[in-house]
Amino acid sequence: MRRLAVLVALSCVLATSLNGASAAPGLAPYQSPTFRCEVVHHYGNGIAPNPLTLTDDPLCVVYNKRDITIDNGGAIRFLLAEPARFAVAGKCQYWQRDHWRIRIDRGMRPLVQWDGSYWWDLKTGIGGAILRHFRIAGQPVGAAQAAAAIATLSPPVAHEIRKYGGSGSGGGATLVLPAPIPC
Repeated sequence: MRRLAVLVALSCVLATSLNGASAAPGLAPYQSPTFRCEVVHHYGNGIAPNPLTLTDDPLCVVYNKRDITIDNGGAIRFLLAEPARFAVAGKCQYWQRDHWRIRIDRGMRPLVQWDGSYWWDLKTGIGGAILRHFRIAGQPVGAAQAAAAIATLSPPVAHEIRKYGGSGSGGGATLVLPAPIPC
């Protein structure tokens, strides 16, 4: 339920930008989480965490999503594990890092790849997300290219991408939620 609240808040900010606001409220340059991860749980390709056994709060996880492929069923294993990944995220304090590689065949270069991380602290009402090493067909894609692609659909969102995209093939932002959520 808490993850749903965070997703709703993020959607409201994005919707505000899409509806013509000059800037998304509460966005700032990326900062690291406000809490410390004492234990980090690691999960391999297609491995689903058990929501009944992960009681840590803060909960900190790393997911290896490097085998999202068609040839060996990696994409199916990824999809089957996603509901459990979503279920474990309902914590007051949550941090996740993902390593994504999407390809048709394991012998091919990834069609799309990136390393990302997001976190939230519902007690303080803030969260953040950062994207690194974003590539399409092996070519680095930065904020300038992403902003140019989205500019025809939403100039305000393109502006935010340029503002927080950083240099190179990634960037991030911190978001102040409308209000802290009691935990």
